Amino acid sequence: MLACLSLLLLALMMLLSFNLSYALRQKTQLQQHSDAMAYSMAVLEARALNYFASSNRSIAASYVTMNNAHGYMAAASVTAAMMTAGQKSFAQIAVTEGLKCIACRCSCCGHAIEAGKIAKKFGDAADKYEGKIKNQEGAFTKLVTDLDKMMDIIHKSQKSVFDSTAEALGDGSSHNLSRLRSINAPTSSELNSAVGSLNTGEFNCAIDGKQCSISGKPGNTANKTRAVVMAQVANASRNDWAAKRGGMGAPKYLNQQFLNELQSDIQGEGRTNVLTHDGTSKTVKDKGELDGDASTSNDGSKSAGHEHGRVHTMGWKDAIALPVGYEAEVVSASSGSSHTPSDGHQGTHTFEGTNSRDLASCGGNGNCFMAFRADSSAARDYGQPHVYSYVTQRLRAENVKDAPWQLNDSASVTLKHGDKEGKVTLAADEGAAMSKALVYYHRLGNWSEPPNMFNPFWRAKLHPFTPNEAENVLNKAGNSDAAELASTPKMPL
Repeated sequence: MLACLSLLLLALMMLLSFNLSYALRQKTQLQQHSDAMAYSMAVLEARALNYFASSNRSIAASYVTMNNAHGYMAAASVTAAMMTAGQKSFAQIAVTEGLKCIACRCSCCGHAIEAGKIAKKFGDAADKYEGKIKNQEGAFTKLVTDLDKMMDIIHKSQKSVFDSTAEALGDGSSHNLSRLRSINAPTSSELNSAVGSLNTGEFNCAIDGKQCSISGKPGNTANKTRAVVMAQVANASRNDWAAKRGGMGAPKYLNQQFLNELQSDIQGEGRTNVLTHDGTSKTVKDKGELDGDASTSNDGSKSAGHEHGRVHTMGWKDAIALPVGYEAEVVSASSGSSHTPSDGHQGTHTFEGTNSRDLASCGGNGNCFMAFRADSSAARDYGQPHVYSYVTQRLRAENVKDAPWQLNDSASVTLKHGDKEGKVTLAADEGAAMSKALVYYHRLGNWSEPPNMFNPFWRAKLHPFTPNEAENVLNKAGNSDAAELASTPKMPL
């Protein structure tokens, strides 16, 4: 009897050993699948953030192009303004020579008449250049309109990428993620839906302007605050010519034939010199900021170009003229546009402004962009998003035929002795695995650069849980017993 009992116990232990080995194999397979799912979802999210960064650069490049266009249009428009300055200069001379004529009845009378004729020639030249500017206004207006539309088109692509990524983070199977399950653990469950909601919440909270439902996270910044960021990036990205051009003397970027006409050809004698000439173009809040450093409140509501300077006529007869200033300005804004000299203006070049709407309502207009929601807390990884996985799987064989060591479908045996009965379960039933990944920002060689959505240096890695995180994920997944265990002090996770 004792020998039979020993053989029975030996058999049970052998079966238990087989079942335990199989369960451990299944549990390892499940954990590997969970790790792969968390990491793959994090990689997908990192790629989305890198796309936002690259496309934000494209949006900023559109602003730079628009600034350049306003710079070129202002440079073209200043030709008429400079000719008008020449006209004013010779009008001065005509007046002063006329006063001399009244006083002394000398050769000044002829000089006054001749200066008046030259002033008219400068005026005709100004009209000619204004006509040329007006002929270019249609192409300029179309360019501004197309660039404004392009910013919205780029943002629409950002929204599409965001929605697709959020879908994959929520269900763990969209966009070919389902292949992970079919390859790694075909009998495992899909990603727990409540845990998927945690992932989409983390993704939402990484984007400034999106609705963030996770407690403790910073709120959204104002639309204007995000607009200031894009305006600063756009202005900092300008080339030297757009940012600051000109200086002392005639600008070298203006046509030499025009400069010859201005300085000597029209008047014949003497010279109308350009004393100073400066120009710039930028995205600004107010056109008064064009020639200075834009304020920290520059929300980029306008794109503008500005040219200004002074001319001085010297050596014409014995005339004396004071320096005359000139100015050209081209502004595009949501409320319309302005153009100086005004006779060169035609039509309306409208610019919506930077980030002029709430992110949720930015569809086909508003010039919005994806911005990172910065968080100063190290405990929250500075706002860098987390990705979680929670999956389950039966740890014993589904079919007894596939596991000859498994006694029956329930993997249990019932023992009776007299009026007593006992049940021994020889294999685990269902196991669970959870994983965490971190989507983090790291510019190689420069850890100190804070996370942002203008440089595409977002990466993904598996990351350890904190006890509070593990408890939260397990509670969301409906595993309250494991959640209680995870929250136990000094319990290794």
